[in-house]
Amino acid sequence: MTYTAAQLAEKLHGEVIGDGSVPITGFSSAERARPGDLTFAEKDTFFAAAEASAASAILVAGPFTSATKVLIRVPNARVAAAVVLPLFFPPALHASGIHPSASIEPSARIDPTAHVGPGCVIGPGVVIGARTALLGGNHIGASTRIGDDCCLFPNVVLYHGVEIGHRVAIHAGTVIGSDGYGYVFDRGRHRKILQVGSVTIGDDVEIGANCAIDRAALGATVIGTGTKIDNLVHVAHNVVFGQHCLIMGQCGFAGSSQFGDYCVIASQTGVSGHLTIGSQVTIGGKSGVTRDVPAQETVLGFPAVPAAQAKRQWIAIQKLPDLIVRLRELEQQVATLTARPS
Repeated sequence: MTYTAAQLAEKLHGEVIGDGSVPITGFSSAERARPGDLTFAEKDTFFAAAEASAASAILVAGPFTSATKVLIRVPNARVAAAVVLPLFFPPALHASGIHPSASIEPSARIDPTAHVGPGCVIGPGVVIGARTALLGGNHIGASTRIGDDCCLFPNVVLYHGVEIGHRVAIHAGTVIGSDGYGYVFDRGRHRKILQVGSVTIGDDVEIGANCAIDRAALGATVIGTGTKIDNLVHVAHNVVFGQHCLIMGQCGFAGSSQFGDYCVIASQTGVSGHLTIGSQVTIGGKSGVTRDVPAQETVLGFPAVPAAQAKRQWIAIQKLPDLIVRLRELEQQVATLTARPS
């Protein structure tokens, strides 16, 4: 697809600086750009690289000027890039219909516009919405409901009774609705507590590859509308995430913790069970959260503490080698003074 710089600026509510008739045929990073490509720059160093590239135009925010490139000035270059990318890299379209190798229970209701790929297994009472695509090898348990415009990548498994909203993407290998980890010690052995709840996924959620989201013991494990989950994340039973949270890779959340809206949780973080994490909380990478966190607080470290306190602790730890040397010197001085005859 080809657009002019002026057409793109109109779509982005931006301003063209230079020749608005320049044709734009693609989008690329500065180092790989070719003539006809659009690129973007947020900082001076990035702009210098973009200006030196072969790109025909640059998305910018701020007072950049160029004698050699057409600029499209927008309020936020990264947001504009996110809007432009689908114009040049549209999502794959999946033809409606059911592959002959799919196994479908007669009571399942599948919208005629949906795509069911090879090797899928659809249980009784399943409902699949309009334009939803199951790309292959998907197992959908009994009474699960999937909304419109969803995409389940290969080998995604939904256990029975899972509720999926609209426009949800779930990447390969993820399992939703497996049993929560619930046991009680009884007469020398661990007796399983049946996990009879469900999982509810809101609209516009994206879940990365090889995640595990467990069903609730009772009630529901909830992933709120607009939340985005990276790869290799484990969400235990009865965890509730609010709306528009960001969860990076390799995080783990113990059972029954509650999260507000717009939380940001960095990679390799662990959160203990039965905690309350307020809205707009930020948790730094590799943190271990063992206490409730009030809204709008940033915590770091293990155990996680407010960011300012964590940084003071880190600085103090860096001073420990020097303090040990000074302590030894003081011990020697004390020993010398003690050894003198009175």
